[in-house]
Amino acid sequence: MTATEKFHIKNKIAVITGGAGLLGRKHAEAVIEGGGIPVLLDISEAAIEKTKTALQAAYGDDCMVLGYACDITERADVEKTANDLSERYGHVDVLINNAANNPKVEGSAANMKALRFEDFPASMWLEDLAVGLTGAFLCAQVYGGLMAGQGSGVILNISSDLGIIAPDQRIYRREGLAEEEQSVKPVTYSVIKHGLIGLTKYLATYYADKGVRANALCPAGVFNGQDEEFVGKLTNLIPMGRMADAGEYKSTVLYMISDASSYMTGSTVIVDGGRTCW
Repeated sequence: MTATEKFHIKNKIAVITGGAGLLGRKHAEAVIEGGGIPVLLDISEAAIEKTKTALQAAYGDDCMVLGYACDITERADVEKTANDLSERYGHVDVLINNAANNPKVEGSAANMKALRFEDFPASMWLEDLAVGLTGAFLCAQVYGGLMAGQGSGVILNISSDLGIIAPDQRIYRREGLAEEEQSVKPVTYSVIKHGLIGLTKYLATYYADKGVRANALCPAGVFNGQDEEFVGKLTNLIPMGRMADAGEYKSTVLYMISDASSYMTGSTVIVDGGRTCW
């Protein structure tokens, strides 16, 4: 195979958790553009259908996109999707652990409110970890076991630049607000993203003799309509001087889930505009 041909994943089945989200859709685009079949797992069936429609509009009606409404915090739900795919295709080739209770600055996420670490609710801690870390663990158990049984597969865990460094809480501050009113990046985000890198290393060594590779991708912040003040503060921390565009990770994802990275396992790939250099 040529170097270019190794990026082809023709007819490979790629499961993407949180597949209806912003990056989930972009991961699906990477799969489609590589010739594979994306399978979107998400808690919302309506969101899945919306994403499927958008992908088929972009790539044509012949574009194959599957979707399952699935609670990845419940092993039985995950097993149901795996069993269905296994019966339908006889193989599953890629798992992208992407789902998270994402604390979006531009949205109204409950875990991105003015919650100081000392007051962060244990219930929210458990909810966030259930999706971001336990969900990845359960999917890796089910799909990793399936891949090990077939003798091949790739697990890609989506971590973050904040899986390498701590969040700089100064960029979330707003002038004129009292300390107790200031938003902070939640502790759960750091713990989950660091934890995914640890899970990656464990899976890479555990499955090394089964033909299953596991790696982690650490993207930086994606521009998605955040306010000018926040963008300015964040980009001052990034040597390239800007946030990522939503589609800038697609080529890296395709590389990491294809044979182009056939000798890579247990690795952490950082694509952050240089932020973690400083």
